Amino acid sequence: MRVGVIVRMEADTDIDEKFAEVRAMGMESCQLVCWERKIINDEKAAEAILAAAEKHGITISAFWCGWGGRKVWDFYDGQLTLGLVPADYRAERVRMLLEGSDFAKKLGVIDFVTHVGYMPENPYDPNYQGTLNACKEVAERCKKNGQVFLFETGQETPVTLKRAMQDIEKSVGEGCVGVNLDPANLLMYGKANPVDALEVFGEYVRGVHGKDGKYPTDGHFLGEEVPIGQGKVNYPVFVERLKEAGYDGDITIEREISGEEQKKDILAGKEYLEQLIG
Repeated sequence: MRVGVIVRMEADTDIDEKFAEVRAMGMESCQLVCWERKIINDEKAAEAILAAAEKHGITISAFWCGWGGRKVWDFYDGQLTLGLVPADYRAERVRMLLEGSDFAKKLGVIDFVTHVGYMPENPYDPNYQGTLNACKEVAERCKKNGQVFLFETGQETPVTLKRAMQDIEKSVGEGCVGVNLDPANLLMYGKANPVDALEVFGEYVRGVHGKDGKYPTDGHFLGEEVPIGQGKVNYPVFVERLKEAGYDGDITIEREISGEEQKKDILAGKEYLEQLIG
């Protein structure tokens, strides 16, 4: 179990510089995040990423693919704008995810991750089946590309997520889906305690984010993200439960601020997590 970090690919990103920074922070792995459709359809982008990864000795543990259209990270407009749940955005976003899976294949990356959105808890909700069909299409492409389609936690309860994965597996086959477990998201969306969530879907976890946060205190807005060790994620117990569940992959730090404070928090989080992994 290693500690890695999120690397974001944008139109003006110098990936060689990014990977050099990862190594300078004493890390050897990352999850590569991209919301830019232009990048995932650029043959030269994949070549540049592979060259930089080899040069700096960086393992890309997962490719995190975003999607286009309006997105609001709250409890109201988020229901209407996030992931594959909103029918108005669904078809176009599926196309981008299919393209993203093909891009991840060029990188030799097996784990393909996204936010699916506020998956309906009621399996008889018409929107549940529509979302499920979209997920199946993405999972089929991932399977064809030798990948596993991972749900990033947060917007759905653990039971809803497990049901969706089981329903997808009935059509696409066992092992086609998994979980990218962001423990802070489960808290910040008010969906679950991440330690307890492992009892629900622990066998599906293939990736983990190192992030911390607090429960929401307002019915409209997410809880606050804070530096690792300063929130409500019980990391000592969480890491032990990961080990008990058989997880031996990376914990990839995500700190959603910018500047020097972000780097300071990442390095402090790395030291904290490495002590727990010990």
